[in-house]
Amino acid sequence: MNRRFERITAAVALAGAAGMVGAALAFAAGARINTTRSIPVGLYWASSAAVEKGTYVLFCPPQAQVFHEARARGYIGAGFCPGGYGYMMKRVLAAQDDDVAVSDEGVRVNGVLLPLSAPRAVDAGGRPLPRFQADRYTLGAAELLLMSDVSGTSFDGRYFGPLHRSQIQTVVSPLITW
Repeated sequence: MNRRFERITAAVALAGAAGMVGAALAFAAGARINTTRSIPVGLYWASSAAVEKGTYVLFCPPQAQVFHEARARGYIGAGFCPGGYGYMMKRVLAAQDDDVAVSDEGVRVNGVLLPLSAPRAVDAGGRPLPRFQADRYTLGAAELLLMSDVSGTSFDGRYFGPLHRSQIQTVVSPLITW
């Protein structure tokens, strides 16, 4: 009975190791999995496509107080980005020369109200949320507004504002979403 247990344990360990190697190879090749509601949940592929309005991107949050607090509150996970932040995925909804305005009603880009963009005053725990303050802000050449267009509860540009293009790690394209 003890010998059988050892064989089973060895087989499980081998299968686990093979799974980890497979996952590492898939990641190295470009596979990315999104499990949050910021963009559609699913499997994405990293690409060298141009970063432009409408694309999904994977980025490292900058080391700033708003992201430090977001990490402490669990809005973003730990990871390999500077500051110990995890990667985030969002859609580029505004870029160079776009006018952005944030109000209680939501985020407007060039005067058009984005769906699901109304900022919440507090999080699920009742703690006040930050808000990007802008009656009208014109994005510069290196700035992007990264947001969710599928979730009204995403921690995104309505809270942290525009980010510099240098934060973008890659464009990601959906392979399978659900």
